[in-house]
Amino acid sequence: MQARDGATFSRREVLVAGATSIAATAVPTAALAATTRSEAPMNPVLSKVSLEVNGTRREIEVDTRTTLLDALREQLKLTGTKKGCDHGQCGACTVLVDGRRINACLSLAVMHEGDAVTTIEGLGTPGDLHPMQAAFVKHDGYQCGYCTPGQICSAVAVLQEIKDGIPSHVSADLDGRQKATPEELRERMSGNICRCGAYSNIVDAITEVAGRRA
Repeated sequence: MQARDGATFSRREVLVAGATSIAATAVPTAALAATTRSEAPMNPVLSKVSLEVNGTRREIEVDTRTTLLDALREQLKLTGTKKGCDHGQCGACTVLVDGRRINACLSLAVMHEGDAVTTIEGLGTPGDLHPMQAAFVKHDGYQCGYCTPGQICSAVAVLQEIKDGIPSHVSADLDGRQKATPEELRERMSGNICRCGAYSNIVDAITEVAGRRA
């Protein structure tokens, strides 16, 4: 390749020169963008929230981006509620809000102003276990135990859903009443993952409590 001034360049030299020019232009732009981001951090927006947690009114101030899970664990020190996937896929963070189960990792704390939140600590105590807690102990419904708080909170809610006639995707009696069959329970509990595989024992525990209530 020959330039206008008569100088001759190889194809390789032309490509190298072009790449060098592009890199020299891009580096200042990237550096400027990084500097701009570092000089303008996002300041947190704080908000006061009043919750009824396990029967006690609690007032907390949180970053508006704080999840209910992090508020419970980090600010209220209720660490029984576990952080698993943090994407709403494992159910380890399940708590009850106004009697209904939710994934606490997917809900912002500021969304629950005035709500009644029940965690595993609020269901029972070591000296006075909730019937579902006692059934999990009796039937070995756990191994490592990490998912157990979410499993128990979800199980308590499942029986209430069945009692209230909230439908699921599986069987129902001909008269419309839902049944606490193993298939029904497995379907309703499918959002709670047990990596140890204690599913059959979990179903046994829930079935026992359902039988007592019936």
